[in-house]
Amino acid sequence: MKMPLGEEKNGACDRSIYVNNPHLDSMKDDILYHFNLGTSTHDLPAMFGDVKFVCVGGSPWRMKSFTEYIAKELGLLEPNAEFPNICEGTDRYAMYKVGPVLSVSHGMGIPSTLIKLLYHAHCTDVTVVRIGTSGGIGLKPGIVVVTKQSVDSVFQPRLEQVILGKPVVRSTELDAELAEELLQSGKDLAEFETVIGNTMCTLDFYEGQARLDGAFCSYSEEDKQSYLAEAYAAGVRNIEMESSVFAAMCKLSNLRAAVVCVTLLDRLKGDQLTSSHDILNSYQQRPQVLVGHYIKKKLNAYKKS
Repeated sequence: MKMPLGEEKNGACDRSIYVNNPHLDSMKDDILYHFNLGTSTHDLPAMFGDVKFVCVGGSPWRMKSFTEYIAKELGLLEPNAEFPNICEGTDRYAMYKVGPVLSVSHGMGIPSTLIKLLYHAHCTDVTVVRIGTSGGIGLKPGIVVVTKQSVDSVFQPRLEQVILGKPVVRSTELDAELAEELLQSGKDLAEFETVIGNTMCTLDFYEGQARLDGAFCSYSEEDKQSYLAEAYAAGVRNIEMESSVFAAMCKLSNLRAAVVCVTLLDRLKGDQLTSSHDILNSYQQRPQVLVGHYIKKKLNAYKKS
């Protein structure tokens, strides 16, 4: 087990990243295949050691857009600036960095490689936020949901993973204080409605989310409505497919983590997206704006302290 203690700086203890793998000690080189990076081929502390905020999302376009947005917000956007994809040698990830902010597109799912990267780079006091899209339950399109708890399909805050043929249950608890800070950032902006609620994480897009428009469907409209009403009564306000793995891994690694997703539709009223491309694009920018405001606020507070 590798669980480094924080270093004392100005009387405060830095929050270090934990990895729980004794085999890493015996590895001369850790090849981070998904990133096309490695501990012997790249100076990871020099490249990433100053990272304090990591924003992850499924869409490469969305995460590059966020990089450009946060660079402008932090006053780091120079004329004709370009942000190269650090992972351009692979099609697994897209990764961009501006100042202390790392913006990463992970596709569907979130492997633990990112956590190892932060660990090898000796990062401390890192906050990780998933920004994305979701289907709302009882919420109109365009509302931003800050996740209180990531729950499974029976509304429990847990992730069940099969390891060596045996089920392992891990907590999906997120940082409650961080969630409240992000909710407050949404209120400070007052540009769109922001709420806090549970997020249901499912294994697939159709039947797992009680949709009626997939290739397979073994239930009725009434069954769907009954299930979604049950989810709403359990505090679920939106549905997506990444938050449980994200939350579980961040909790295991001692990372402050949050999930901020915008709703693209109200699932009580339908299953398919009917809004125009321009409207959907404007909705997708809302989590970026909220998280960007939060990061800017925190960095300004660091400068004053």
